[in-house]
Amino acid sequence: MTALPALDPARTALVLVDLMDRIVALPLEPREGAEVLRTARELAVTFRSAGAPVVLVRVERPGVAEQPPGSSLVEGLAAEGDLVVVKRTIGAFQGTDLDARLRERGVGTLVLGGIATNLGVESTARAAGDLGYDLVFVEDAMSALTGAEHDASVRLDFPRLGTVTRAAEVRFATA
Repeated sequence: MTALPALDPARTALVLVDLMDRIVALPLEPREGAEVLRTARELAVTFRSAGAPVVLVRVERPGVAEQPPGSSLVEGLAAEGDLVVVKRTIGAFQGTDLDARLRERGVGTLVLGGIATNLGVESTARAAGDLGYDLVFVEDAMSALTGAEHDASVRLDFPRLGTVTRAAEVRFATA
């Protein structure tokens, strides 16, 4: 893990991927969905208090008449003013207006968390990197279907794409 310099709230957004009831309830490693959710909620409060955008991403299966039960964001996660993005692929950028919504707010740095580390979070991060965003990965705000998948992303892939840190290290510069 790397020490994280203070972030600029005017240029930084929190992006939380797939924190939906049916995904949070899955058997996950290295931490349960409820623990990821607790950390994500704390991060969201920190970002909102600093005036930084919070982006909540959820997935919908394309081509089905009705989404499976539990396909909404976990109740109480979204707050007024948050950006909600509905994706239909693994990552949050393909086929959505996420990039445009972030750019119109002047965002250049994304702080990422969610489930699953190696799927929705990593796919979103790779696209964000290709688009020129600086990336911060909050290791304790994510989990995967297996510990090995989580560890591979956190230890091998994410350090090549950005900074890996823990929620306690995320702080904003004061004016």
